[in-house]
Amino acid sequence: MLLKTAKFVALVVTACALSVHAADLALLRNGYEIRHEARESVGENTRLYLNADRTSGYVEVKSDQIAGFQKDESASASPALPGSKPDANAPNNLVDVQAAVAAASKRHAIDTDLIASVIHAESSFNPRAVSPKGAQGLMQLMPGTASKLGVKDSFDADANVDGGTRYLRELLLRYHNDLQKALAAYNAGPHRVDQYKGVPPYRETRQYVARVIRDFNRKKMAAGVAAKHAPTTKANARKAKN
Repeated sequence: MLLKTAKFVALVVTACALSVHAADLALLRNGYEIRHEARESVGENTRLYLNADRTSGYVEVKSDQIAGFQKDESASASPALPGSKPDANAPNNLVDVQAAVAAASKRHAIDTDLIASVIHAESSFNPRAVSPKGAQGLMQLMPGTASKLGVKDSFDADANVDGGTRYLRELLLRYHNDLQKALAAYNAGPHRVDQYKGVPPYRETRQYVARVIRDFNRKKMAAGVAAKHAPTTKANARKAKN
């Protein structure tokens, strides 16, 4: 079961947890980096949690594929994203996407940042996008998948995002909130993930999974920085009195 606001339920394990007090980067032997705020060993694997309280999903990799860890000193800003407060000066289509993401997030209990990161990787927020393979719309639904999800018009932002988010939720449930497997299945199909018992050895799929997780991490990091520096309500009240 997924919690409201898409805080994914992490599996309870008995392995010894390794505390990470600040964001770290797991340096993989294939050249990728995965930002995480907590990690633990689970058998031959290392589970990398995307936030310190372990409620926003995780990525699980073979421990021998990790070359090392280092502190993440980056503070890169994240662009405006669907799910945040609409900008009055933003193009109409972006405002429409923001509303579609917010509605789908509330309806299916998936984090708005995750939905936005998938849309960014799939279509760069272009509701009219069509892939060479025939995938359509913001979340690039194949005609067969759209039909199963009840999406009659994949170029309709609301319908496309609702269907894509519902499908993503099904995959997260199927893979017990393993974000890496769910994203791989979204890209390559669940049958391939099941066949290879994890992310299939396709360059496109591996790059896709890394890109979405990296973008999701960046959004969360930027949100954390913004929250840290935002004035408190009490402080605002004192300023108003003065």
